[in-house]
Amino acid sequence: MRTIKTDEITEVVAQLCKEAAYYLPMDVYEALKKGRETEESPVGCDVLDQIIKNAEIARAEDRPYCQDTGLTIVFAEVGQDVHIEGGLLEDAINAGIAKGYTEGYLRKSVVAEPLFNRKNTQDNTPGLIYTKLVAGDKLKITVEPKGFGSENKSGLEMLVPADGVEGVKAAVMRIVEHASMNPCPPMVLGIGIGGTMDGAAVMSKKALLHACDEHNPDERYAKLEQEIFEMVNKTGIGPQLGGTTTCLAVHIEWGPTHIAGLPVAVTICCHACRHASRTI
Repeated sequence: MRTIKTDEITEVVAQLCKEAAYYLPMDVYEALKKGRETEESPVGCDVLDQIIKNAEIARAEDRPYCQDTGLTIVFAEVGQDVHIEGGLLEDAINAGIAKGYTEGYLRKSVVAEPLFNRKNTQDNTPGLIYTKLVAGDKLKITVEPKGFGSENKSGLEMLVPADGVEGVKAAVMRIVEHASMNPCPPMVLGIGIGGTMDGAAVMSKKALLHACDEHNPDERYAKLEQEIFEMVNKTGIGPQLGGTTTCLAVHIEWGPTHIAGLPVAVTICCHACRHASRTI
């Protein structure tokens, strides 16, 4: 049994919050540059130039890449041979979010109650925390800040098995076309297929953690990713003001589901597809 103190967890989460806000992952940066090389619209080229320059300034000066530093999603993979000392894991993670957003001068965007009062919590807590028990004596923490310009345009459809592959494609395209230019494209699409309504949505969030040049290990799903990628880039939505670079990557996570079900969740992420991980 290995002991990890909550103070260490808090410090790691705080640092990850800042890193995720400041440093656009290099795979996303390279995908933007690749899109710039193939973009056919002059206006689209200009927009991509500005997006790329913004990423470079944010990295060089330790500044937030986007003013919406998001609701903080945290995935924690907890080794079953880990003992957490000093308090609760959830409390340690939330303390890290509060510390990171305060020290990093990141915008605090969380309200404590969603409908009637909507009072800001002033420290971006609580985060949305997903924990998974795994083998070993390590703790892996992944921070994924999710801005709501794109989150508000994400969607889910509860299909039936008879809808099949073509039904999945059609569902994704309905969500993307309804979103149009609102999610600050070029976008990254995380797609969750299977599970339940909530399970598919969580899978779609996890799908956004894959590198832009990474493909599904199942060749059937890899083919579907590529087909959807090509369909989205033919919409003409482009980088915010029209063009051919609408989508940087499509990632699918899938899981078992009921014999009567085919849930499809699409989490749209803007070009600020931010995340950072560390293993303790």
